[in-house]
Amino acid sequence: MKKWKSIWLMMIIALVAVLGACNAKDKTESAAQSEKVEPSEAAAEVTIKNNDTTQTYTEAPTKAISLNQHVTEIMLALGLEDSMVGTAYLDDKIYEPLQEAYDKVPVLSDQYPTKEQVIDAEADFLYAGWKSGFGEKGVGTPEELEELGIHTYLHTASNMTKPTLEDIFTDIRNIAKIFRIEDRGEALIEQMTKDVEAVQAKLPKDSEKLRVLVFDSGEKDVFTAGQNFMNELVTIAGGQNIFGDVESGWTTVSKEDAVDRNPEVVVVIDYGETTAEQKIQFLKNDPALKEMEAVKNERFVILPLSAASEGVRAAEAIEILAKGFYPENF
Repeated sequence: MKKWKSIWLMMIIALVAVLGACNAKDKTESAAQSEKVEPSEAAAEVTIKNNDTTQTYTEAPTKAISLNQHVTEIMLALGLEDSMVGTAYLDDKIYEPLQEAYDKVPVLSDQYPTKEQVIDAEADFLYAGWKSGFGEKGVGTPEELEELGIHTYLHTASNMTKPTLEDIFTDIRNIAKIFRIEDRGEALIEQMTKDVEAVQAKLPKDSEKLRVLVFDSGEKDVFTAGQNFMNELVTIAGGQNIFGDVESGWTTVSKEDAVDRNPEVVVVIDYGETTAEQKIQFLKNDPALKEMEAVKNERFVILPLSAASEGVRAAEAIEILAKGFYPENF
C-alpha cells in the first residue's frame, strides 16, 4: 500500500510541474504579445517635418481641406474624399477620372477660403499646393493654424527649385502616411511610374532632343520655364528646355533671347482668361517671335496648367508633350 501511495505522490508532483511549466510558457507568450502591441500603438503617432514646422499626428485627419487643384487631385487619387470637408482654388477643370470623387467634396471658395470658413468647417488639416496658401492672402500661417488645432502641409515639390517626379512621390508618401493609407500611396506611385515608362518606351532612342520653349505669357518679354517642374516634364518627354540653364523657376527672358535660341516646338501653358489659341495668335503675329522655327512651322503643344503642376497628372502631361514632340511615334 505504501508503495502505491509513493507512486501516486510522484505522479501528482510530476503533473503539477508540467502544469506549472505550461502556465509559465503561457505567461511568457502573453508578455511577448503585449510587447508586440506597444510598438504598434506607438507607430500610430506620425511626425512630419514640413514648411519649417514639425507636426505630430496622433490619428489620421478626418476633416481636411485642400487649397489648390493639384493637391486636391492628390487627395482624391488617394481616395480621401470622405476625409475632406472642403476644397478650393481650381485652375481649370478637375482631372476627369477624379470628377465623381470631387463632386462629393464641398467647394468653399473659387480662390482661398477665409480663416472663418476653415473654422466653420471644423477643419483639422489644411493642404496647400503653393506658399500663398499660408501667406497673407491665404488662410493664415502654419503657426496660427496650429494654435487652432489645425495641422498644415505645404506641397514640397511645388515650392523648390528643380523638382522631380521623386519629389512628388515624397509628398504623396507623406500624405499617405499622415492618413494611414501607405498602401494606397505606394499603389499610386507605382501606377504613375508605369504610365511614365510606357510613354518613354515610345520615344526615339538616338535622335537629338528637340529644342523647346515653354510659353506661359508675355507681350514685351517672354515669361517661361527655367528650372521648374516644366523643365523636368519636357526632359522626360524627350525635349530640351531652351531656358533650362536659368537657375530659377518661372522666369522672364527677352524676345531676342528666345529667338536666338530658336525653339523647334513651343509648349503653350493653358489657363486663365487668355486662351491658348489667343497666345498662339500672339506668337504668330509678333514681329520678333514669329521668326522662331517653331512658329514658322506651327509646332505648338497646348498643356493645361493643372497638368503642368506637381501632381498626379504628371504622366498625362508627359504623354501630351511626347505626342506633340514626336507624333510619328504614337
